[in-house]
This record gives sequence, structure tokens and C-alpha cells, in this order.
Amino acid sequence: MNDLRKKCAEISEHPIFMNIIIGLILINAILVGLETYAYFATNFSDWIYIADLLLLWIFTIEILIRLIGSKSIGSFFKDPWNVFDFLIVASGHILIGAHYVTVLRVLRVLRVLRAVSIIPSLRRMVNALLLTIPSMGTIMLLLGIFFYIYGVIGTMMFQSIAPEYFGTLHDSLLSLFQVITLESWASGVMRPILEQDPSAWWYFVTFILIGSFVIVNLFVGVVVNNVEEASREEKPTPTDIKLAEVQKELQDIKRLLEKKAE
Repeated sequence: MNDLRKKCAEISEHPIFMNIIIGLILINAILVGLETYAYFATNFSDWIYIADLLLLWIFTIEILIRLIGSKSIGSFFKDPWNVFDFLIVASGHILIGAHYVTVLRVLRVLRVLRAVSIIPSLRRMVNALLLTIPSMGTIMLLLGIFFYIYGVIGTMMFQSIAPEYFGTLHDSLLSLFQVITLESWASGVMRPILEQDPSAWWYFVTFILIGSFVIVNLFVGVVVNNVEEASREEKPTPTDIKLAEVQKELQDIKRLLEKKAE
């Protein structure tokens, strides 16, 4: 049993095995895309179904190899990415068992997400994004307060001038979302209002300056910072390695001093 586990562990960690799985995930993504075209869906539906079924069983064997090659079943499922892969493959079997119901077929596209769990750089990026969630909550609260204040002001000021954009509070919030994306905000939203109220420029200019150039950049800064931290955890810089060595030496010195004091 130990020999089988070691062999499966060697196979699952081998670069060729990983590259084959990545290639099959890409092939699966292409098949899902081809099925959206009526020509392929009509003339090659049987072949696509067979290929999809074959890929599903290959992915199932891959999961079994990784499961057997892990130290234990518990350790395998402690890794969130392993749980993610297992659920994606399991949903594929549910799909086949449901006789390919149209609604469930949409779930097949989720199998493409396995590329995230397999490719290290994508996995590192997603981990960094997950680390931003606590900080994002605070920034989202700030952005929500900012939107609410400008939404109320915009509704009070421009309700009669541009009811299609600022007729109600939720209309104002939707218009402000368009403005903060910088998509046709000047020609589509601001210019028609300026024709009726020339002093309205301050409202849009301050919203753009604070919203797009300050708050949105806070999102970017948090994401970039967490991406750098995630990269440093996997590949420490020479400075990080040196600091770790210094900390270890200081701990050793502290232990020696404590022993002498005793």
C-alpha cells in the first residue's frame, strides 16, 4: 500500500502529468466553446458528448491518483484547491447521471476553472485576491457611503433636469456607477445636465477625482500588495531570507541567555 501511495505521489507531482492535465483542461474548454455554435452542436453533438465523457473519466482518475498519493484522505481534503477539484469532477458525474439536462450542462463550463487550481501562477493570484477580502470590506463600506452621499445630492439637484439619470435614488446610484467606470460619463451624463445647469460641473469633477482616482486606486493598491505578499511566501526574496536567518539567530541567542540565567 505504501508503494502504491509513493508511486501515485510521484505521478501526481511529475511535471509531465501536470502539463497533460493542463492540456486536457484546455481541450475541455475548447469543446465547451464549440458547443455554443449551432453548426458544431448539430453535426458533432455525439462526438462532443463522447469526448466530454472521456475527459470526465480522465479527470476522475487524476483525482484518484492525487487522493491515493496524499498522506491521508483528511490531508487531501484540508487543501481547499483539492476540495474544489473534487467538487468540479463530482458535478460532472451528476451531470451525466441527469441525462445531460440543458440547465445542468451549463455547469460543464465550471470545469474550465480547474485551470486555476492546476496552474501555480493562477492559483497564487486567486490566493492573493482572497487575502484582499477583509480589506475590501472596509473599502467597499467607504465606497458605499461615498456613493450614497453623492446619490442623494444628485437626486436632489438633478431630479427635474435629468429624471432618466437622477429621477430616483437607485437611478442616481446606477448613473454614478456608469460615471465611475468613465464610460461615456461626460458626453452621456454630464454634458446634457451642464446645458441646463452650468454649475453642475463641480458635482461630476469631484466625484471622479474622489471616486475613480482615490477610492478605486485603493482597491488596486490592496490587490497589488497582497499579490506581492503571496509571491514572497512562495518565493522569498534574498532580503526575506536574510531577515529570517537573523530572526533565527536572535532566537538562538535568546535561548542561550535564558539557559545561562537559569
